[in-house]
Amino acid sequence: MKRAMQAMNRALAAGLSVALAAALCVGVGIAGPADAASRSRRDTALEQQLLAHITVLASDEFEGREPGTEGEARTLRYIGRQWYEIGLASGTNDPGHPWFAPVTLVGREPAASAAIFARKGKRVYVPRDSVLMLTSGRRALVENAPLLFVGTGANIDGLARSDLAGRVAVLLSGTEKSSERQTALLKAGASAVLTVLDGALTLEQVGARRRRSGYALASDMPGGDLEGFIGADTFERLAASAGTSLAALERAAADPDFVPAILDLTATLEATTRETTVKTYNVIGKLEGKRPQAGAVLFMAHWDHFGRCAEPPAEHLICNGAIDNASGVAALTEVARRLSRVPQMDRDVYFVATTAEELGLLGAEAFAENPPLPLKQVVAAFNIDSIAIAPAGTPLAIVGKGMTGLDGQIAAVARQQKRALVPGDAANRYVKRQDGWALLQHDIPAVMVTSAYGDLALLERFFDTDYHRPGDIVKPGLELGGAAQDVMFLVALGRWFADLRKVPQSTPAAP
Repeated sequence: MKRAMQAMNRALAAGLSVALAAALCVGVGIAGPADAASRSRRDTALEQQLLAHITVLASDEFEGREPGTEGEARTLRYIGRQWYEIGLASGTNDPGHPWFAPVTLVGREPAASAAIFARKGKRVYVPRDSVLMLTSGRRALVENAPLLFVGTGANIDGLARSDLAGRVAVLLSGTEKSSERQTALLKAGASAVLTVLDGALTLEQVGARRRRSGYALASDMPGGDLEGFIGADTFERLAASAGTSLAALERAAADPDFVPAILDLTATLEATTRETTVKTYNVIGKLEGKRPQAGAVLFMAHWDHFGRCAEPPAEHLICNGAIDNASGVAALTEVARRLSRVPQMDRDVYFVATTAEELGLLGAEAFAENPPLPLKQVVAAFNIDSIAIAPAGTPLAIVGKGMTGLDGQIAAVARQQKRALVPGDAANRYVKRQDGWALLQHDIPAVMVTSAYGDLALLERFFDTDYHRPGDIVKPGLELGGAAQDVMFLVALGRWFADLRKVPQSTPAAP
């Protein structure tokens, strides 16, 4: 991987020129006001340009674009060549890492789990595989800690840190997800959390989900937390040894006046993990503006996907990620191409192809933690994800509507371009599932403006079929009508927000 990156940088520095596919040789236009008849008019030339990119990025040769693999190296080479030929400059602002900003991921998967329970110093037997202990650190251990029954966890806010310190919080899962309550109890001071699976979820199901590797940035790797799961039958055995029962505890927890209570039991709990380090990269390019001190506009799309995601006897083993998100990288590249051909704008415009979005928006988080410019200078950020969904003429939705100060300006550009915006904020249900959310957590005004979310029925059909599956490949009739129109609208947004006459100062991050 390192040799590939060095070769790539040498090639770019030497001005490597690689001919584009024939479809990419079509002339490029600049977004301008459109008449009503053109709203559903298809830009077939641009659609072919997008399709050429998607066909390459989603080919089996790119192996599903998994971070840390040869598929990543091929992806980065492709993006770097395209952007270099378009005329972008490196946007890393780091001479040691031009174009490619390093991102180090740490992956951890459960290794060992142990749980020992006792009453008045005498061990209470439970089967070894009837309790699952997990930690996001390398190792976590709690010894001889009292068990504090907290019911459903609904009263967490009323617990003092001293109530939880040094104790294992015993939590009922019920029929709802308990992960948020587990996290809240750990943050509130519990030494560990043990969730009783008294609802429909089984220990086998939890184990299947949680034994997969979880990733975090190396700079932000949590550690030391300890959470566990115990089946209802096993906990019944523990409760009986302490002179109570699961049913009695459930009834107590349902009482409006319920108060957490110490159980006459202690626990020694331990979990360890195996650790893997992945070296990966964001790609960052930029168009330099006349007045970069006035701020910058940012466009972003994630390049990564899942790589090999199926096993024989499945016929197709690779998650190629054609729509998610080769289409977004294609759109990002074509926005860059068109903006590179307009007269120099006032503000810098950055283009970022992020890694590890599929692992938890980690590439976008890495960009925000180590940005090439002060984050307060970002006037507006536009994420592009899974854009090849809707036909031409589909209205635009704003994912993140009402969460930034950008909506009014976006509406002005929509009027200028004669594009319809979807009323309401139904698309916001997906705001946490895309890179813009990571930027919003750092007070960067970030949205997605796209027709792909303009018809949620079409989007959800994709989610229910090919999304994150080997079926997300380039198929005959791949819908690119809306994607092509989105590219032109994003170009218009870039020109608008980079123009000091239109946006004379930074747009606030909140309305």
